[in-house]
Amino acid sequence: MEDQKPKIKFKKNTSSFYKELNDCVQQQLTEQVMQQAYRLIKWKCIVYSVLFLCFYANLYNPMLQQHFWLLAANYTLLGLSGILLAFNCAHDAVHHTFSHNKRLNRVLFYLIFSLQGVNAALWRKRHIASHHIFPNVDGCDADIDNNPFLRLSETHPLKPQHRYQHLFAPLLYCLYTLHWILIKDIIYLRRKEVANLRNQTFSGSFVTTLILLKLGYFAFMIGLPCLFTPLTLGQVLPAFLIMHGVISLFFVFTLIISHLSMETAFPVVDPEGNLPFDYYEHQLSVSLDYHPESKLANWIFGGFNAHAAHHLFPKYPHTVYALITPSIQAKAAAHDLSYHRLPMHRAIRSHFRYLKRMGQKH
Repeated sequence: MEDQKPKIKFKKNTSSFYKELNDCVQQQLTEQVMQQAYRLIKWKCIVYSVLFLCFYANLYNPMLQQHFWLLAANYTLLGLSGILLAFNCAHDAVHHTFSHNKRLNRVLFYLIFSLQGVNAALWRKRHIASHHIFPNVDGCDADIDNNPFLRLSETHPLKPQHRYQHLFAPLLYCLYTLHWILIKDIIYLRRKEVANLRNQTFSGSFVTTLILLKLGYFAFMIGLPCLFTPLTLGQVLPAFLIMHGVISLFFVFTLIISHLSMETAFPVVDPEGNLPFDYYEHQLSVSLDYHPESKLANWIFGGFNAHAAHHLFPKYPHTVYALITPSIQAKAAAHDLSYHRLPMHRAIRSHFRYLKRMGQKH
């Protein structure tokens, strides 16, 4: 008989922290503020879309055919503009905070993710139904569950190679986006259980669509430039791989530091399945902010830098996070709750210290 695990439950909410915080945020987010926030996010979408299209069109510029470094630089900027488009638009769209029009959100999300070569539907399920409910809970957060290369939780088996994971992790991180496109999505297709997601099945049409979209991505990024310019595969492929190395590091260091660090908590359930925090205390305890009130950081990172605000208020566009973060910090202090905040460079160092600790602790 299959082992029945207890249903995981948050502690009963007895604190007035979130009620007070929500009241404060509601006062801040006036109709005028929200209108400005939605206008800004749409302008960001236009800017990053134009950049992406311009860098792609520039692949056909004859000047790039004469200098490999220009080709590699253009590919890298193309990849970065695509990642920034996903950070600033697609992520909000999946939470239905880009627009009040749900159909527009859905189309935008699927289009942008497909342009990155990753499957939108698989990521949406992991992100919404797993990570956002139980961040940093082993066995319930797909972002840290069953990593074959790195030990990201004390409850994972400790293997000899983990002793050096803080040293070889950067090399693995360089491969992150290609691994996601070529391997990770395929693995999720074959697994019926992913973290807290159970009995997953996918139709033949879903699998066919996934494969066709990935082939379309490689045709778009590699095939067409080789077909319609004098560029050879020997020129395009190395530039494409350099692009993925750079955007992988940018992607990982933007996202991974917001949860996996020395400062953030990794709550463990008791034998009855109870977590030690209520839902809102949990979201606060597992998140780390970096430059959360900076308009420049918000413009670049799409609110991932203000992760406490995102997990506490995922139904608001990221363009309000800088405004409401001081309220989060103040209310957390008033209720003697931990609010984690570091400069980005220190957050990255903290992440590697965490990897080192996970590689040594028995």
